[in-house]
Amino acid sequence: MSRLSDLVAKHQGLLDKGIEAAAARGYWAAYPEMPSGKIYGETAKDDGEAAFKAALNQPFALDVPGASGTVGAEQSPFGFDLGITYPKADVSAVIAAAQAALPGWRKATPLERAAVCAEILERLNKKSYEIAFAVMHTTGQAFMMAFQAGGPHAQDRGLEAVVYALKAQTDVPGGEVVWDKPQGKNPPLVMKKRFHVAPRGVSVMIGCSTFPTWNGYPGLFASLATGNPVIVKPHPGAVLPLAITLKIAREVLAEAGFDPNLLILAADSADAPITKDLCQRPEVKIIDFTGSSAFGNWLEDNCRQAVVYTEKAGVNFVIIESTNDFKGMIRNMSFTLSLYTGQMCTTTQNIFIPKGGIDTEDGHKSFDDVAQALATGVDKFLSDPARAVEVLGAVQNPATAARIADAARLGEVVLASKTLDHPYLPGARVHTPTIIKLSKADEAAYTQECFGPVSFVIAVDDADDAIALARKTAMEHGAITAGLYSAKDEVIEKTTEACLDAQVALSVNLNGGVFVNQTAAFSDFHATGGNPSANASLADYAFVANRFRFVGVRVPA
Repeated sequence: MSRLSDLVAKHQGLLDKGIEAAAARGYWAAYPEMPSGKIYGETAKDDGEAAFKAALNQPFALDVPGASGTVGAEQSPFGFDLGITYPKADVSAVIAAAQAALPGWRKATPLERAAVCAEILERLNKKSYEIAFAVMHTTGQAFMMAFQAGGPHAQDRGLEAVVYALKAQTDVPGGEVVWDKPQGKNPPLVMKKRFHVAPRGVSVMIGCSTFPTWNGYPGLFASLATGNPVIVKPHPGAVLPLAITLKIAREVLAEAGFDPNLLILAADSADAPITKDLCQRPEVKIIDFTGSSAFGNWLEDNCRQAVVYTEKAGVNFVIIESTNDFKGMIRNMSFTLSLYTGQMCTTTQNIFIPKGGIDTEDGHKSFDDVAQALATGVDKFLSDPARAVEVLGAVQNPATAARIADAARLGEVVLASKTLDHPYLPGARVHTPTIIKLSKADEAAYTQECFGPVSFVIAVDDADDAIALARKTAMEHGAITAGLYSAKDEVIEKTTEACLDAQVALSVNLNGGVFVNQTAAFSDFHATGGNPSANASLADYAFVANRFRFVGVRVPA
């Protein structure tokens, strides 16, 4: 217990700052995002890369209860096989081990659990370079993005979930309270009451192939901080970042006096998946998933014994109605459409532009002028291959690359996608974005998510038509992000109202260093949970509060 009290003392200040930041919604980051030797150590990058390379073509050393055999078929989108194998999970064995670990963890206070989670996150932060290389070579993210999104930004999102979990659990007193009801002339009725936090039970976190840590940490830490053991089922193509995470986390749990099987890796293979079997087991009470709408809907429909949190597909949009900074708008949009080759769940797909054109500080521009300016902007931004690959990264899945060619048949191509040779990683799967012109009538094309570097410029009647169509697509098909360029207050107000109806976050007139497809922990809510793209938001009270229940125990005083 002394070790546990030490962790509470060590991390109390951090947790207090997190609670303050969640209430203020301003800028705050617990973990530095810059990969600087002055912050992480002068040899940290070399050490991290060496640790990543040492893991290649080896069995990954991680204890998995009841494991039999191995699995592993990760391929770097930058052109080589990782060759790492992982213990092959047995569904019944990992569930039994997780259940056995729960009672001891449940006895800890919410603050103690939060402190243990904070210690895990601190140690993960120290391994940010190693995790960055693991993320880079499983997802295709360029190094800077892999470091930031896979490391500190993911850790911030994990801490945010811990903070919200702590707040939700401590809204009710954790100690004994006395209930004293007056009875007039008779003695009062007096009861002693204690309210226990009762975790729901075994949680399953299903990892995604593009953002295994950024999308995975919120659910993992929300469940762990509320007392639930977590079985982590990684995507077969992106196991390593979560395997490293669990190796570090299990060490912390053991040192703090808890069963390390509170966190268990359940790796499988693409040809022998275990996800459906695992998630339909009656012992599983919580599921977190990021991925396709088809499988997310299946989980919601077929895993009724569990609370299911999903982030699925959507059709994110930007409306361009007018602007006072045309060049700034084009620069901002060019980066947005290029970042990580459009493989972010927040990247813009549909760009609605009035067919009569828009007003700018340089005069009126036609629909075709705007479409061509976007194409020219992206092409110019990516004209230097050495610079381009550090923004684009690589395409994670060959199916995404194939989707680019399929999309070109949907309409008039304004900007054709190109393949680029990576300057120092031969064999990397690098593609530039494509932009395709559509009409309002091409609804079948733009109401489906076309995941990857594909965007549509869509001609609509006018601003009101753009707003109505954007609202309709978001409400019926989902959207995580929305953008607007307009110099008119009434258009901004109408779009805001439409986004409130569709429950999608809106960014207005971005022309600098903030982009529609980036969100900040402790300030921006990632998704709202209010349209078909997601039924959960990272992170709010709804994301954590249903992972536990208050159970009262009362006795007469």
